[in-house]
Amino acid sequence: MERKKVLHIVESFGSGVFSFLVDLINCTDEEFDIVVAYGVRSETLDNFKDYFSDRVKFIEVKNFTRSINPKKDFRALREIKQIVKAENPDIVHMHSSKAGIIGRLAINGRKVKMMYNPHGFSFLMKNSSKLKRLIYWWIEKIAAMRKCTIVGCSHGEYEEALKLTKNAICINNGTNIEKLNKSVEQFEDKPIDINNLKICTSGRIGFQKNPEMFNNIAEKFPNIEFTWSGDGDLRNELTSKNINVTGWVSREESLENVAKNDIFILPSLWEGLPLSLLEAMYLKKICIVSNVIGNRDVINNEQNGFACESLEDYEKVINDIVAGKYDLDKVRAQAKEDVINEYDVKMMSKKYSEEYKK
Repeated sequence: MERKKVLHIVESFGSGVFSFLVDLINCTDEEFDIVVAYGVRSETLDNFKDYFSDRVKFIEVKNFTRSINPKKDFRALREIKQIVKAENPDIVHMHSSKAGIIGRLAINGRKVKMMYNPHGFSFLMKNSSKLKRLIYWWIEKIAAMRKCTIVGCSHGEYEEALKLTKNAICINNGTNIEKLNKSVEQFEDKPIDINNLKICTSGRIGFQKNPEMFNNIAEKFPNIEFTWSGDGDLRNELTSKNINVTGWVSREESLENVAKNDIFILPSLWEGLPLSLLEAMYLKKICIVSNVIGNRDVINNEQNGFACESLEDYEKVINDIVAGKYDLDKVRAQAKEDVINEYDVKMMSKKYSEEYKK
């Protein structure tokens, strides 16, 4: 039987979306021929190809940009059309808003199965005005008229997709448990040292990840060591003297940084379903997150982590942890168990493979 070809189109080829694609592609490239049409961002690793098997083919889309740029966006659309014509894929799988919009425009009328992962809809981005978010919503609504399946990576994102089209499904993000075990096998499952807590987060230091809130929390606890594993254009907002910024490091180094800490904080303003959170949960970190789509789909408050609305909430949770209010061993164990049972990359990739074959 002839193998089907899957073309992944991704503009945001870095950070969480990159990690998602590494796991998905490496779990499906034995069943399907894989081509990745990608854009380069500041966080795109120089050696990104090393993370994939030699079977994967890469094509750079030179005009992909993060922001809206009519001239470059039109050129990117033409590039995508040329790539689709040359590669003749059976399935086109688009990732994030820019690729999803341009991809659906470029492939109009072709007899090819299309799938689109928003990884956090653009109209949920709180760094945009209400008018811009309304415009983004209408762009997504119009694009959803194309024959394309929108894949929500969490139940919350799936519910947002249903407001755009009935042609939507939910496949929860998953993390690569086998790889996690190999990456952190040298770190013991050490007990929490309440008298010497260490707190961290990871990802791009941008508006979405809310570095201002992270900094405010750090200022409330000047005697606790805070670490941000990553880098970004809002690094200057991390001014508290007890914050260490690692800069961009490999995924393995980032995991090691998380493993060395006790608490993982994710104060995001919006999410899809963050892999960094799933990884931290599997590593049995105490996870304290913002109450937004993606985070609240995973965290059951006071059971496997904690969800917060305000700076005062974060401060109270940390103070309650120090005061011994919670059974932390139970919370940590539940977090890891939930990832094993519901968010394993093998389950995730099997569902995508089934969708590709339909």
